[in-house]
Amino acid sequence: MQILLKEIRNTPLLWMLVFVPIVLVAEKAAPHSHTLLFVLAVLAIVPLAALLSHATEAVAARTGDAVGGLLNATLGNLTELIIAITALRAGQYMLVKASIAGAIVTNAVFMLGACLLLGGLRYHVQEYNRAGARLSSGLLLMATVALLAPSAVADLDHLPQGGDILNKLSLGISILLIVAYGLGLWFSLGTHKELFASSDHGGDREEAHWPIGVAVGTLLVVTVLVALVSEIFVESVQKAAETFGMSPAFVGFIVVSLVGAAAEFAVAFAAARKDRLDMAVSIALGSASQIALFVAPALVLLSYVVGPKPMDLQFWPGAVTMVMIATVTSAFITASGRSAWFVGALMVFIYAVFALTLYVVPPAGQG
Repeated sequence: MQILLKEIRNTPLLWMLVFVPIVLVAEKAAPHSHTLLFVLAVLAIVPLAALLSHATEAVAARTGDAVGGLLNATLGNLTELIIAITALRAGQYMLVKASIAGAIVTNAVFMLGACLLLGGLRYHVQEYNRAGARLSSGLLLMATVALLAPSAVADLDHLPQGGDILNKLSLGISILLIVAYGLGLWFSLGTHKELFASSDHGGDREEAHWPIGVAVGTLLVVTVLVALVSEIFVESVQKAAETFGMSPAFVGFIVVSLVGAAAEFAVAFAAARKDRLDMAVSIALGSASQIALFVAPALVLLSYVVGPKPMDLQFWPGAVTMVMIATVTSAFITASGRSAWFVGALMVFIYAVFALTLYVVPPAGQG
């Protein structure tokens, strides 16, 4: 406990943990104050995501490369996954799909662009492993094409009505993506692990000092707290979104993505400021590809168990466009292996255009 308390004292972001008991009490005292509960839930999820990231990396550091890499890959986006599962159980499929598309775009465009901008403001020109970036962006491109296939064929005239064909297609694609996810782990942690060594072992030294008992205990407790706060978040999000003039699509695409990735932002931004752009690029593109390869297909499979009906992978046209633009842009930007601050600024502006467009022009039926 002393180690955990020291970590909280030395990390200002974790001081926001005070909002966790506040939101739990507020939910009991004022269950109909949806706007207040929404704001408090967002403020509580951010430090919980950071603490979850610390615990995950500490456990992964003690389990060897293969198991550690698997833990980092599966638990790295656990916050987004818990929020999405909660929304899935509530039948808010627009929020779930928006969070999937938004997480891909946020990581591939905003996180990557902000890393290049912050690092470039400190160093005139930064270089990184072009081969590793190409592999990550190629994996993301493959996963994005697979995710967008149902949307591409959804409007064909000869398809029977009722959605069964799209459900079958989405289910098959989900299984293929999970197989590709496993092969990607085998490639990066087994047959060609030397290509990824620099990004895997650069930033875990501080977390490695956590005892395994503290790390596992923290992981379990924080996972339960994230689930409880996510329940409040999902229950209040619809009414709060109306108050702020936001559609469920905007909340999922922008708010959930930014909140869920808060811990990864902190690690990636710090790495970029230390001229460790290999690590920053790996976190940004790796997290985006994990969402597409693991989180999205896992949610489709879980919808058959916990959802009111099966979920397909048909996104609205705007999401299809933004995800594909984000994927191609990140692949194009990282192909050179060099970066300056203005490149990052341009990527942040692209993300701002996406956010503004989604806020002003919500998808059909979401206005």
